[in-house]
Amino acid sequence: MLREIIEGFGDDVIIIDKSVRKELEITRYLMRYRDQPVLFEDVDGWQVVGNLWSTRDRIGKYLGIRKEEIVHVLASSMEHPRPYKIVKSAAFLKNSTKDFSLLELPIPRYFPKDGGQYFTSAMVIAKDEEGFVNLSFHRMMVIDKKQAAIRLVPRHLYSMWKDKAEKGEELDVRVIVGNPVHLLLAGATSVAYGVSELEIASALSEKVFGKPLEVVKVNGIPVPIETEFVFEAKILPELTDEGPFVDITGTYDYVRKQPLMIFEKMYHVDNPIFHALLPGGYEHYMLMGLPKEPQIYASVKRVVPKVHGVRLTEGGCMWLHAVVSITKQHDGDGKNAILAAFSGHPSLKHVVVVDEDVNIYDDREVEWAIATRFQADKDLVIIPNARGSSLDPSAEKSLTAKWGIDATKPLDRKEEFEKARI
Repeated sequence: MLREIIEGFGDDVIIIDKSVRKELEITRYLMRYRDQPVLFEDVDGWQVVGNLWSTRDRIGKYLGIRKEEIVHVLASSMEHPRPYKIVKSAAFLKNSTKDFSLLELPIPRYFPKDGGQYFTSAMVIAKDEEGFVNLSFHRMMVIDKKQAAIRLVPRHLYSMWKDKAEKGEELDVRVIVGNPVHLLLAGATSVAYGVSELEIASALSEKVFGKPLEVVKVNGIPVPIETEFVFEAKILPELTDEGPFVDITGTYDYVRKQPLMIFEKMYHVDNPIFHALLPGGYEHYMLMGLPKEPQIYASVKRVVPKVHGVRLTEGGCMWLHAVVSITKQHDGDGKNAILAAFSGHPSLKHVVVVDEDVNIYDDREVEWAIATRFQADKDLVIIPNARGSSLDPSAEKSLTAKWGIDATKPLDRKEEFEKARI
C-alpha cells in the first residue's frame, strides 16, 4: 500500500502538516519539490501524495533494481506477460459507499485555466465481451458530484467504449487511484489489443518481487488489491466538453468533446492516500515516458545488434527527445539507429545516438559527445513533414520536422576520440 511505500523512502519525503487547498495550492508544493515525494496531511480532510515516482532512482529502489535495468525489465514483461492471481479479499473492500461526492474528494485543480478538478493518476479497467481485460491511464475532469468527462484517445478503451456507444449502451469500468509503480508502468504501456496490461504488471511483479499480481473481482471486473481507491463507474455514449488541461509538455491542451462518465460507488482502504500526479511534472514524465523506452530499444535492436540503453530525456518531457547508446559494428549504424528510434516511438522528435562509453543519464556527457564526435554536414539526419506528437505545440496538424544526431566515433579513427581516463 502507498503508506508503506512512502515510509520506505524515509527522509526523502517532504511532509506538509498544515491544511492545503486542492485548488492550485497543491501544485505550488509539487513544483517547489519537483523531484521529492510530498505527503500532504490535510487536503479537505484527506491525505494526498505527489511526486512519489519522480525519479528513476526511486523507481529502481522500490523495484529492487538499478535504474539502468528498468528498460530491460519492462521490455521482458511486455514481451512475456504472466497470469495474475485471483484472490477473495482486498483491503479496499472494507470501506464502500454510494454516498460520496467527487467535489469533496481531494481531486486537485492544478492550473488556473484547467476546466475543473482532474483525476490525473487514475487508471481505468474494462472487460470486453470476450473476456479481455484492459488497463489504461485516462485523465478525467470532474463536472459535478457524480459526473466526469474522460479523455479517450483512439486506442483500446476507446474501441471498447465505441462498440457499446454505437449500440446506445454504457461501458462498465473500474477506476483505480493510488497504485504501486509496477502497476502504473504496466498501465502506461502500448501493446496489441488482447494483451492485458494486468498481465504485464503480473510479469513485472514476478520478476522483481517473486510473486504474481493479486486481483479481486469487483462485480466481475478484476481489480489489483494494492490500490487505495476504487470506483465503480460507467462511460456513457453521450459526449461533453473536456478541458482545457495541461499535458506533459506543460502547455494547455484544448477543449474537445469527450465521453461522459457516471461514478456510482466508491471503495477505499482504511486511512487512504490519494495520488495527485502533477501534469507536466517529473512524475508525469516517468510514468508516461519509461514504458516507451522498451519500444525504442526493441526497434533499434532490430537494426543494431549491440544496444546498451535508451533514455527519454527530462528536458524533452520524456516524450519528444531521446538518447540511445550503441556499439557500432559498421559505419552507418548510428544513422540506422536514429531511423529505428523514430519508428519505435513515433512521437519522438529528436534523438542523439552515442557510443557505449558515454553515460546517457548524464546530459553533460551527451553534450560532450555531440561537441567532440559530431559534424553537422555529415552526421545530421533531418526528416521534414513527418507525423509527430499531438502534444508538441510547435507541430502543425501533428506534422513536425524530426532530426537525429549521430554522435558516434568513426570506426576507422576510433583511437582519435578516446576519452582520457585514470
